[in-house]
Amino acid sequence: MDTNDGEQDCSPVYVHNPHLEQMKDDILYHFNLGTATHNLPAMFGNVKFVCVGGSPWRMKAFIEYIAAELGLEDPKSEYPNICAGTDRYAMYKVGPVLSVSHGMGIPSISIMLHELIKLLYHAHCTDVTVIRIGTSGGIGLEPGTVVVTKQSVDATFLPKLEQVILGKTVVRSTDLDQGLAEELFQSSKELSQFETVIGNTMCTLDFYEGQARLDGAFCSYSEKDKQDYLAEAYKAGVRNIEMESSVFAAMCKLSGLRAAVVCVTLLDRLKGDQLNSSHEVLRNYQQRPQILVGHYIKKQLSASGKT
Repeated sequence: MDTNDGEQDCSPVYVHNPHLEQMKDDILYHFNLGTATHNLPAMFGNVKFVCVGGSPWRMKAFIEYIAAELGLEDPKSEYPNICAGTDRYAMYKVGPVLSVSHGMGIPSISIMLHELIKLLYHAHCTDVTVIRIGTSGGIGLEPGTVVVTKQSVDATFLPKLEQVILGKTVVRSTDLDQGLAEELFQSSKELSQFETVIGNTMCTLDFYEGQARLDGAFCSYSEKDKQDYLAEAYKAGVRNIEMESSVFAAMCKLSGLRAAVVCVTLLDRLKGDQLNSSHEVLRNYQQRPQILVGHYIKKQLSASGKT
């Protein structure tokens, strides 16, 4: 199911901003990088896979893991944070793999993606696959289940992202690459290490009321209201809830990037709202998207003769 040398061959990264061509220097402020201060093609031109996730620590752990998996460098090596000049995001690189943190929520990942897409564009990268690896709340799934997102939907279960631009509401599609989702699901079958499903992912603007939790500082609904809402979500194909997938899907689609979302569920929201599993259990769960995506990347690079 390798598509790297097929229809995706020499697929560029698109930006849709005519103003960029008039700029002498494009400063990627939140990365502490820029076109005048850094040789972006030399630094990033070979990138084929970008993995993004909320936590800087988790993305450093991922680059160490993928380095060992691919045998590209000594797994005990130190991997410097390319964005060390800022405290907003962290970025690590090994071979053709870039690992970037995005913080929590749509605004944070949106800022990161604007600059990441421009970075890939200025570096003249082609055939790039971007995968979000993260954590989520599950609906009707055993904790530890990995969900490969079929489609990102909003809190009304519709596959769209609404954004206000110049005072007007702009609606963008949140479609993800279905072929990539199937390839990742196939990789999970090959691994056969943990339960993996394909389902819709609900992206919310809030961790508490927006996700029908009963344990926030404010709550104006009952347990029954919560259960009815989550049942409706399940009926609509939603299997997990997080806070970044919609803008991630929309921006990657606009840029011509193959994109996927792979999140592990830390709890079943039908059975509770708070995380009470041990630190070790949660740590094990959080490694599962890394293992799956690492296997996929290794398989793709092997198939293309790049490892």
